[in-house]
Amino acid sequence: MEAECLVPEIARLLDDTLSPEETLISSATEGLGRLSGTPGFARALLTIATGGEAREEGRRLAAATYLKNFTKGWIDCEDLPPEAYHEFRNQLLEALLRAEPAILKVLVEAFRFIVTKDFVRGNAWPELVPELKLVIQNSDLISGDSSQWKSINAMAVLQTIVKPFQYFLNPKLPKEPVPTQLELIAKEILVPLQTSFNRFIHKTLSFQGGMERETEQIILIICKCMYFTVRSYMPSALNPIFPSFCRELFRILDSLDLSSVGHGDGNLLRLKIGKRSLIIFSTFITRHRKHFDKLMPEIIDSSFKIAKHSINISEMDSLSERIISLALDVISHGLETGPGWRLVSPHFSTLLESAIFPALVLNDKDISEWEEDQEEYIRKNHPSDLEISEWTQDLFTARKSAINLLGVIALSKGPPMVSAANGSSSVKRKKGDKNKRKDKRSSVGELLVIPFLSKFPLPSDAQGTQSSYDYYGVLMAYGGLQDFLKERNPEYTTYLIRNRVLPLYSLCGCLPYLIATANWIIGELASCFPQEICENVYSSLMKALAMPDEEHCSCYPVRASAAGAIAQLLENDYLPPDWFSLLEVIAKRLNIGDENDSSLFFQLLSTVVEVGQQNVAIHIPMIVSSITDIILKHLPPIPEPWPQIVEHGFATLAVIAQTWDDSVLDEDNQNNTTKEVQLGRATIARSFSNMLQKAWLAPIQQKGGVDSRILHPPSCIDDASALVGYILRFVNGMNEVAELKIAELLVVWADLIAEYDAWEEMEDLKIFSSIEEAVLLHKKYDNDNFFMEKMPPCPLLFVPKRSIMEGIGTFVSKAISAYPSATRRACTCVHLLLHAPRFSFESENIKHALAILFSQAAFSHFRKIRNETTSLWKPLLLGISSCYLCCPDIIEKVLGDIEENSFTVWACAMAQISNSSFEFSLASESEIKLAAMTLTKVVERLLRSNLDMGIEALHYCFVSLMEVSIRLKEVQEEDEEEEDDDD
Repeated sequence: MEAECLVPEIARLLDDTLSPEETLISSATEGLGRLSGTPGFARALLTIATGGEAREEGRRLAAATYLKNFTKGWIDCEDLPPEAYHEFRNQLLEALLRAEPAILKVLVEAFRFIVTKDFVRGNAWPELVPELKLVIQNSDLISGDSSQWKSINAMAVLQTIVKPFQYFLNPKLPKEPVPTQLELIAKEILVPLQTSFNRFIHKTLSFQGGMERETEQIILIICKCMYFTVRSYMPSALNPIFPSFCRELFRILDSLDLSSVGHGDGNLLRLKIGKRSLIIFSTFITRHRKHFDKLMPEIIDSSFKIAKHSINISEMDSLSERIISLALDVISHGLETGPGWRLVSPHFSTLLESAIFPALVLNDKDISEWEEDQEEYIRKNHPSDLEISEWTQDLFTARKSAINLLGVIALSKGPPMVSAANGSSSVKRKKGDKNKRKDKRSSVGELLVIPFLSKFPLPSDAQGTQSSYDYYGVLMAYGGLQDFLKERNPEYTTYLIRNRVLPLYSLCGCLPYLIATANWIIGELASCFPQEICENVYSSLMKALAMPDEEHCSCYPVRASAAGAIAQLLENDYLPPDWFSLLEVIAKRLNIGDENDSSLFFQLLSTVVEVGQQNVAIHIPMIVSSITDIILKHLPPIPEPWPQIVEHGFATLAVIAQTWDDSVLDEDNQNNTTKEVQLGRATIARSFSNMLQKAWLAPIQQKGGVDSRILHPPSCIDDASALVGYILRFVNGMNEVAELKIAELLVVWADLIAEYDAWEEMEDLKIFSSIEEAVLLHKKYDNDNFFMEKMPPCPLLFVPKRSIMEGIGTFVSKAISAYPSATRRACTCVHLLLHAPRFSFESENIKHALAILFSQAAFSHFRKIRNETTSLWKPLLLGISSCYLCCPDIIEKVLGDIEENSFTVWACAMAQISNSSFEFSLASESEIKLAAMTLTKVVERLLRSNLDMGIEALHYCFVSLMEVSIRLKEVQEEDEEEEDDDD
């Protein structure tokens, strides 16, 4: 009754959510939110979703969608009446069995939440399987009679129930048994369904004219259910039906039409069934081989027939190509088993010629993709460290699967290589001879693959375009032989590269597709090259790196693969003869290239600088000036996220700044005079400052003083902080502070880091380092006390809501609650910020505000971990100590507001970490000194309290104070002795 009363109101609100007026949508959403706590709300939504007229489809879909989202949280409510919940659960199941397709698709998602909670995890719905079995048996297509139950709906429910079992429920168990629920489904539903499955296959394959769409949909769902059932587990009830089930799948695979593009709906379901069949075969081989050894010949044979269609790969759509890919994967998985190897190995030559190589040859689809989506082309064909891509985990193309299979074949061992001499004496063998004979077996790569590829000559104009297309396949094959070649002697790889790859770079009119692939191969095999070939390889790559675009063809993939290969050479300890030439090519491409080119070359430049170190240090000032100009050219004129090229540029500058600092500090760097070093530092600092002024201050001036956080996206805060830190290290007086606009830049920077929340360990370190530099600069040169004042970043513009010091403090307080290493760095900064700066009388309130902020964050974090002794105790407690020494009475009150007796809790914890027996005890002199000063004040405070805070706490703190004082004296004496020894 409650649900019926709610239906009209909910229906009206759902109609309003479909309105184009935002105010009406917002009001309706709020109204639905208020009604959601009313008993019967879920059932009312279900009534609307499954009732009404055809013209109300929008409302019904809205109700189903709202119900799906509502159910996810509702079923976990603790005050949910069991009777009402069970009634709704049964009503939803019944509605699913009658719903039309569009509503069914949404409601099964709501049902999935309930199934996962009650049936899969809770095993608390015993009647579900028997009831579903009965419904399936009596459904229209299964029973062959007219029925109130739709077979397609019943199968959709079955799929929803089985799907959660595709993953192990307890993956940490070494051998998890098959869940009883899954065994029951297999026995009561899947096994009896085999008869109907066979009938449906026969009906589909013999049907002439038109389509058996609904029948094929059911076949596909049954295949999916079988896959979900066996993906992780193997119910014993299924063993008897597997031969029959697989043979029906073989019939489907034999019937596939892979030869035409754009099959339309007529063949789409058939192809999807074929695709799922091959996925099932892969699962059988990789997860449950012992059950399928007898079926291995038929599985391999069926997959081989499919794989041979790769010769028509250029005419196939993506689904057909995916089927070819899966067939090759099945063969690859089978080849890694004993029975599979025995079946496939006699046919290696045929497999290579008729299935693998045709998938590798260049085709028209490759050329179209090169022209239309170069990033996708690279991702599929030339994965490297410079481009985000997955090669082994994303075998979704026939070429990738063919290369993977070729690699497996190449590593396989061929027949024993026995000479006539030792063959005659083979009767007399010792026990150890067996292992020795194994060592003499050549791989199939040597015996078959390399000789096969050698049949294809280097392309030439006389041979026509097809020779280039074929040679592209040869190069892709070499790329797939990485593991095989890395096992060979380096001379083997050298010969291959020198005679089959490097000549391409000298061919007149060689297709760019071949050069790009040659670059990729070199990059993948860079670790195998001896030094004598590296110079020729590097020279060839430099030609490719500088290759300009052709009139009707972009050569970006050529440059991208060359950049990746050069990076690999450098990382494998190859040192170019002329670093300046490499830097010159990179700088030129950065200036003339588009955004893709520039992003790519920024990444290469970072690698060059990191590897080159001292070799490139002399050129760094010039490089920095060029890069900052390029970055400014790409900065958007209006507030919006900075483009990727700008992010890459900032990242490169951060690397360059660190490299320059390292080279200047290097003791071996005696070639540069102090004047040259200072000149270089000045050039870099001015370039950084000029760029940040235009990036940060110019937009504020243009917008008339809009808050900096609105104008500047936080995407480059980490790398920008590294540049800020470099500028601060350069400052040697007030002249530089004014010239480089230090105060103005720090205002914006502090405001930005105060809002920072993208915590990531390596990046955040740059911010902490710059904070330390900022405090050091404040101590030396902040005569105007601009760190403490809320000053505008530009004259006559807005006054920020916080000073530089407050902005830094806000960041540090957030960092205290972040991941462990950020907590440690932040707690170190606490002492630096409270005790190093020059706080005037007017700015004393800032000091107290920071101490309150830091102590609240540190003690709140400590409360979460105090029941388990960890290494974070020390930084957190010492951070509070720094605050306490700053303003004892204020911090005592702050701690008291967080928790009763919190001052005593903190004091006792301080005493504990000051004890030498503590696992993470104090180590450095500064830590010991801080603890001694803190415990002294704590003991004084406890004595003044007339022991109201506890005699035990006083005793504990006093004992620790004595111990830590003795340790401090010992450490100081050791330092004095070391100084005397040095003298």
